Amino acid sequence: MATSTASKSAKGAPAAFYRPETYHPDGSVAYLMKRLILSFSSEVEHQLDPRGLTNAQWVPLYKLHLGHGTTAAELARECHLDAGAMTRMLDRLEAKGLVRRVRSSEDRRVVNLELSDEGRQAASEIPKVLCGVLNTHLQGFTAEEVVQLKSMLQRMLANGEALQKNRNPQ
Repeated sequence: MATSTASKSAKGAPAAFYRPETYHPDGSVAYLMKRLILSFSSEVEHQLDPRGLTNAQWVPLYKLHLGHGTTAAELARECHLDAGAMTRMLDRLEAKGLVRRVRSSEDRRVVNLELSDEGRQAASEIPKVLCGVLNTHLQGFTAEEVVQLKSMLQRMLANGEALQKNRNPQ
């Protein structure tokens, strides 16, 4: 008796939705998600351009605003950037007057990051832009479809995280 792909997937075996002999990149979920991310990023950058922020700059600025890091190293981990790239990004944000580096009073080796008043103002405007761009991309979807889409994406992410964990057990 043959086992269906859905039941194999539920039991942990890889699904077989794609096959090398019939694979077309423009029809793959990964390609469509990449195009979606590019579309989203491009529109966010377009809308943040008048505020002087690039797509690469708003992420660490907003994460700093949310308290998801107080040092360059913490912020680099949060933003999935290497330390050198984060240092260069912080240099640009500091030059724009949005971020300040402040030596820790407890440990002089530690340099903390804080938003300037202008940085707090710029960061506080980011959610409005993100919500507008997301809502535009979800135009025509029902609330139930959005919940279902998020659930499916979270399942895919969990599958990818499990794959990485199995490859790199700690």
